[in-house]
Amino acid sequence: IHEHWIFINIRKTVKNTCFLSLGSNLCDRLHFLKLAIQMLSEQYDITIEKCSNVYETEPQNLKDQPYFLNCAIKIKTGLSPLKLLETCQKIESTIGRNQTIRFGPRNIDIDILTFNEEYVDSPQLTIPHPRMFERNFVLIPLREICEAEKLYGHGLSFFIQKNSNQQVSIFCQSTDINIVYSDVNK
Repeated sequence: IHEHWIFINIRKTVKNTCFLSLGSNLCDRLHFLKLAIQMLSEQYDITIEKCSNVYETEPQNLKDQPYFLNCAIKIKTGLSPLKLLETCQKIESTIGRNQTIRFGPRNIDIDILTFNEEYVDSPQLTIPHPRMFERNFVLIPLREICEAEKLYGHGLSFFIQKNSNQQVSIFCQSTDINIVYSDVNK
């Protein structure tokens, strides 16, 4: 009797919907955002579905630093929340993130904002992002690509109005980022 083993690489069919926030305030800020989005799109189990416009925003906590560029992306992934965090951190590291001061300058920052509206509270990761409802540089791009007005029971427009003292202005259209929304060959 001959046994034949066939190994098949099966891609996960369960897709989690996640929103990520990206920011950069060092060197060629737009280049770093584009590079991070490209690197995310090249991951085997991540598909980028939407990207917001890019906004220029003043620093929030540590004011004495360059202005940020920020955007939000909607992804589908078969990764768990912690695996997604690990992937984001590897991309940040590959791009050269070297943040030595909390809330300080960085060439790239990738934050997981939501994960299927699930709650995660671990030493490594908190979802929803604990400060997302306090930051218009997160909320305005997020509202642009999010079909729901509420996330985790909170109205996005309410918090945008509440944070109206924060400067956020459009820097470029999402079409200027030239993203290909496809997971062909993954």
